[in-house]
Amino acid sequence: MKKKAMRLNGPASAAAVLILGHGAGAGMDSPFMNFFAESLAGPALRVARFEFPYMAKRRLTGRRYGPDRPQVLEATWSEAIHAFSGKTVVIGGKSMGGRIASIVADTHRVAGLICLGYPFHPIGKPEKLRTSHLKSLQTPSLILQGTRDTFGNFKEVPLYELPQRINIQWLEDGDHSFKPRKSSGRTQADNWQEAVHALKQFLQQKLKIPV
Repeated sequence: MKKKAMRLNGPASAAAVLILGHGAGAGMDSPFMNFFAESLAGPALRVARFEFPYMAKRRLTGRRYGPDRPQVLEATWSEAIHAFSGKTVVIGGKSMGGRIASIVADTHRVAGLICLGYPFHPIGKPEKLRTSHLKSLQTPSLILQGTRDTFGNFKEVPLYELPQRINIQWLEDGDHSFKPRKSSGRTQADNWQEAVHALKQFLQQKLKIPV
């Protein structure tokens, strides 16, 4: 994968790179992806975003396509990681992008993993868990999750008995994009800012990346 196909924030001279993959329904330049990329990029950290083939095709044709086969999604992630050889690499992303990143993280021995709303199961199908590989995941990881996320909420996720090396931070009343209800007294901006703060703490304290 060529860097010119990516969206890049932060200087090429940064020693560390955070690569973010998008979710199933929106591309690398959604308001969600823009906010986190722009908020995290800085002198010591470059943020790179890419698109899976089906989303790149959608951008060219204007037609909607479903996600690629798992093998294609994983291969695309591998290409993105290889584009930054020689750098300290952290990977992750929103929903599906973060889930596929979690599958390839150990193989590529990346420095860390960040998931912005992990899809623990399909909506309405809590029995179809996507957690088996997480039980043996060795990469230092942070999952940011809304407490009422329909893909895995505050009541469900603690029952999965994930290893302690996977840190889960909850965003109050947040949905899958961390948006709370008005009745909560919070705003989406509140939760997004709280998420950025948690991400920076993880990068600084756990991975020793100054951001």
